[in-house]
Amino acid sequence: MLPEVLDTSRIRKLLFLGPRGSYSDFAKNTFIDAFKLNCVSTNLKSISSIIKALKDENNEDIVAVIPIENSIEGIVRETLDNLSSLKKECYKIIAETTMGVSHALVGFAKNKSDIKVVRSHPQALAQCKKYLQDNFQDSLIEEATLSTSAAIRSLVSEEPEVAAIGSIECAEMYDVPVLEHNINDETNNQTRFILLGKFMSPQTGYDKTSITFSTENKAGALNKILTILENYNINMSYIDSRPSKKELGEYVFYIDIEGHILDGKVQKAFDEIKSFVKMFYVIGSYHPVG
Repeated sequence: MLPEVLDTSRIRKLLFLGPRGSYSDFAKNTFIDAFKLNCVSTNLKSISSIIKALKDENNEDIVAVIPIENSIEGIVRETLDNLSSLKKECYKIIAETTMGVSHALVGFAKNKSDIKVVRSHPQALAQCKKYLQDNFQDSLIEEATLSTSAAIRSLVSEEPEVAAIGSIECAEMYDVPVLEHNINDETNNQTRFILLGKFMSPQTGYDKTSITFSTENKAGALNKILTILENYNINMSYIDSRPSKKELGEYVFYIDIEGHILDGKVQKAFDEIKSFVKMFYVIGSYHPVG
């Protein structure tokens, strides 16, 4: 059974990965503006805690914003692992937005040479790995935090030897000096965020549909699915797999295709695919905003 078409007037609560000043916070604002949401925003510490909150509340009034992919580091595994677990509650991806990520080194040090510790989210540390290697001694301690904003918010002037990596906007929000701009190893650094809810986005003509499924652990099982998509001239833009966590050698696949679940050829392809899989779930049909 397909969910109802998106009705933004019913949304009363939005969860996002944060604290205030995180990239998820900025992405949240993009979705609020795009859908003219009139709702309360609540930040939680982890993707898993957001997924748990969706399951616990399980109603049409709540949506959530979480990151799903970075152009440098790839897919956010914690998000991917949790998406299929929302099948029972019927939460779907209802929109996506992509944000440019420009990291800065921030802190209270007078000189970079005084810095002994750099804190940030693990992905931000990884995205600035070359910068850290080129600018600091091997003795530099890298401390992982739940978000870039949590790292910045933890800084105090009494500890100038500790710095953080995050956005300029967040540094300004918490009155922490910016020591160096644009320290990303790659200049084209973008993160894709998704909006989850118990709705379905309408067809726009430039939609994407995400599905997850598991097959029998035997030769050619995945190829049958890909052949069906090819037979219906459906373009696949992404594929990944994760262990099912149920049986050794069994995997759950994730695929993004071009098209909407309400498109005739997409429905026909999915009907055929279902006869070759052990589990099948449409994670959502949606389009970009912002």
